[in-house]
Amino acid sequence: MRFLILNTDYPEFLRWLYGQNPGLGEKSYDEQLRVRMESLFGVADFYSSNLSKLGHEAWDVHINNEFMQRRWAEEHGLISKQPLSVTGLTKRAFAQTARQAAATPLRHLKPILRPVFHAFNGKNPLSYEILSAQIQYYKPDVVLNQAMDGRIGHFFKEMKKYIRILVGQIASPLPQGDDYGCYDLLISSLPNFVDYFRQIGIVAELHLFGFEPGILSRIVPGEREITVSFVGSLSVDHTARIQWLEHLCRAVDIEVWGHGVERLPKDSWIRKRYRGSAWGIEMYRVLSHSKIAVNHHIGVAGSFANNMRLFEATGLGCLLMTDWKVNLNDLFRIDTEVLCFRRPEECAETIRYYLGNPQKRESIAQSGQKRALRDHTYARRMDELAGMVQKYI
Repeated sequence: MRFLILNTDYPEFLRWLYGQNPGLGEKSYDEQLRVRMESLFGVADFYSSNLSKLGHEAWDVHINNEFMQRRWAEEHGLISKQPLSVTGLTKRAFAQTARQAAATPLRHLKPILRPVFHAFNGKNPLSYEILSAQIQYYKPDVVLNQAMDGRIGHFFKEMKKYIRILVGQIASPLPQGDDYGCYDLLISSLPNFVDYFRQIGIVAELHLFGFEPGILSRIVPGEREITVSFVGSLSVDHTARIQWLEHLCRAVDIEVWGHGVERLPKDSWIRKRYRGSAWGIEMYRVLSHSKIAVNHHIGVAGSFANNMRLFEATGLGCLLMTDWKVNLNDLFRIDTEVLCFRRPEECAETIRYYLGNPQKRESIAQSGQKRALRDHTYARRMDELAGMVQKYI
């Protein structure tokens, strides 16, 4: 089968990526894509590379990366080669070093980033034109849309004649006002989402995230000098997470990475423990150097464990402590492969216990890694996905 995988990136990540790689926006499409994938952010090329290993053809498209998308359009004769209309702004936005980038408050970035990286919501007609051309060029059997938050159901209604099966994937807050009826199959790592889609008459299947073992060769082993780490988003969708993390920052020696901290009160304890952003490979380095990595799910997850950090932390051999969920023991054996908590106070108390018992801590971490590498790899996930799609194609 031929898969076209659509995704979007956080504007903050794109700003970091192009700031880290001056002149990247002028490079070829393939070179920009290579650098993007080597950053290891998100699911990188974990879907496409593993589908290819299974004998399928697979391509990735990052639909809100205007640099990359315009370069593809130029190389395929869709538009003439020309500088971006916001060249001056992009030079100011991306010529900074990574340290300068991390230090700039988001409220000052929004006016700069808005014309550079459009949300794919119909405000930029050229984005639709380029994506339409890509679908017709690659002639996919399957389009896997991992960018459902873009509300582009109306676009896919027009494109269905070029696609054998349209699959949507989402595990974040559902966009309001979009038409899910254009999808032949919806997949999610959240059982509650799968149930919801089925209740409204859409075919849906459970499909989990995983870990890519190749990451281990990219990370230099070293001492776990970080006592406790948290890496993740701190947004309006993470209210319970923020409350929990505020308590933890007061109670234990924890370091915090991620984005959204600028929204927190000035006297927030999280701010005192904040160490900046950690995109892609930088996140994996933080986890691999942590004695304990803590995790807390987004509000829409409800009673279910599903997020990527479950598999990233365990895959790297770090002891994972996560919030209790009804299905957690199906993924990892509690107290044998991972630790869990129900209350912030319990989380802090358990952290202190395992910091004082390194042999027990390491035993659970090693067991968690074995489980991740046995049952939760992206090779296994893509085999499951291909079989799933085959049923509906």
